[in-house]
Amino acid sequence: PPFRQFSNTNIHYIKMAGAPDSVALLLFFVFWYAGNMKYNEYNSAALTAVGGKTSGLTMTVATMQLGVCAVYAFIMWAVKLNPAKLFGLQAPSTQNVPKVTQADIIKSIPLAFCAAGAHAATVFALGGDPLFGQIVKSAEPVLAAIVGTIFYAKAPSFYKVCCLPIIVGGVAFASLKKGDDGSYALKFDTTALVFGMLANSFAAFKGGENSKLMADKGVAQRYGGVGNQFAVTQIIAFVILLPIMFAVEGDMFPTFLEKLKTDSSLQFNLAMSGLCFYIYNELATYTLKVTGAVTASVANTAKRVVRYDVQFEWCHIFFRL
Repeated sequence: PPFRQFSNTNIHYIKMAGAPDSVALLLFFVFWYAGNMKYNEYNSAALTAVGGKTSGLTMTVATMQLGVCAVYAFIMWAVKLNPAKLFGLQAPSTQNVPKVTQADIIKSIPLAFCAAGAHAATVFALGGDPLFGQIVKSAEPVLAAIVGTIFYAKAPSFYKVCCLPIIVGGVAFASLKKGDDGSYALKFDTTALVFGMLANSFAAFKGGENSKLMADKGVAQRYGGVGNQFAVTQIIAFVILLPIMFAVEGDMFPTFLEKLKTDSSLQFNLAMSGLCFYIYNELATYTLKVTGAVTASVANTAKRVVRYDVQFEWCHIFFRL
């Protein structure tokens, strides 16, 4: 809503200036990529703080990250403000508690289930071997194209199909690791392969379900915006992962709580990974509203190349100093 300026007799409304939607969309992409970079850093640090991939707490970390997302969503409803659009140089939007029905929540469960699965599987994949995991994750747009065509009757254009092998190949090339003998090679990791493909499958269906849910005008109206729809999705996803976490890692939960109480590194990185995950995925949801599932998956894969290039340049500058 606009700000109000008071005079002696009248109330004048002044509309807040903001960037055009095209500029905002570009900035959403930029901060989506930047947020993902920071999430990967904080996620790796959080996993290291609990003992790495062999600690038996990977699912717990993934679930607690969604717990942070749920807390953040409730805070936004409490203050009735969503700052996400500030990243697009636009005014923050009002975010009231959505007036959704039980039927709307049920319709949102498939999306939340896919979001929960994609998140948990990604944490496992990147916890195995980050570089190889990124290569496997780069196949996401291929699965998105297949799933979109078969299950949602949304086939990608010819030009998008032509981009897929280039994007995947680019990620594979960017992920080559230099060995002691000077040659470049990829390190195969079974955990990264299995969970990476599982994450791709969940992500492909998530994109389709997200588009389908937003296309329902009644549901969209009751949600009152993308921000509310994303917030509810993350809360449901957290509720879905909780029983799974206790089923597979419940015996380790007391150990996790002890670490959380005493380890400031775990506290910080867990909170920041959850916050970054929420923000960059919300920005991705804003772009999905405009671009579509396959294009978003291609952009999601392209960010991996960008992240490697940025990290390489920073390392290059650092070691030259």
